[in-house]
Amino acid sequence: MVLLFRLLGRLPLRALHGLGAALGLLAYLLSPTYRRHLSENLAQAGLAQTVSRFRVARETGKQMLELARIWGRSLEEALPLVAEVEGLALVEAARASGKGIVFLTPHLGCFEITAQYLSALADITVLYRAPKSATLQTLILQGRQRPQLHLAPADLSGVRALIKALKKGQMVGMLPDQAPKTGEGVWLDFFGRPAYTMTLAARLTETDAVSLLVWGERLPGGRGFRLHFSEPSEPLHGDTVARAAQINREVEKLICVCPEQYLWGYNRYKQPAGAEPPPGAGA
Repeated sequence: MVLLFRLLGRLPLRALHGLGAALGLLAYLLSPTYRRHLSENLAQAGLAQTVSRFRVARETGKQMLELARIWGRSLEEALPLVAEVEGLALVEAARASGKGIVFLTPHLGCFEITAQYLSALADITVLYRAPKSATLQTLILQGRQRPQLHLAPADLSGVRALIKALKKGQMVGMLPDQAPKTGEGVWLDFFGRPAYTMTLAARLTETDAVSLLVWGERLPGGRGFRLHFSEPSEPLHGDTVARAAQINREVEKLICVCPEQYLWGYNRYKQPAGAEPPPGAGA
């Protein structure tokens, strides 16, 4: 599998996106579970009538195979995939302030390219949860080995690494819409339904760090990616739970900008083993 991934990484992005779109559609047709999650999540967000499930499946397939082009090449070869950048002035201003920066990156578009791009500017530490597959673990570690890109495991030592980086005025990044483990989240609304939501991202915004949103839009025709940097619609405030709820709302707004490129097949509303049921369950 590692060899195949490396061979795929030699293909141009346009070819990978074409192949990925076909595989994504095939996965949709062959997997009832994937179809159910995708359809239910789109319906929950009120987008079932306006967003094509087939297009979502194709975009998801592209997301999987484009990783071969990013992870299988050097940083110098991966960076040209970023064709456009919007809002970079926000990053430059935050860095000039000397404060740490918390980048919140949802499962939207190519979320892997964002940390790669930022690592070319300065040190960035990203939260990382090891997969169950040893092969996938190898691919991830090899693909993310960049001089200024550091991985923080999703445990206490990783949290300490993130806080330490912020205190040093460095950047950190995470996926705030990733379902956390039991005890690491709270049930909060996500598109009108309780979703077990991580509190770590919110806790980090309670520091003196600057909070920014970023996502990588997948451009048509294999032309690369457009990075979008933005500030929250209003400053994050309140206690940890209030901030986590606000982050969910900010992520919803980003998703609605380009819903076809969100990872709708992800089981965002699952109940982690051992976690209390969501409010209203069984009522």
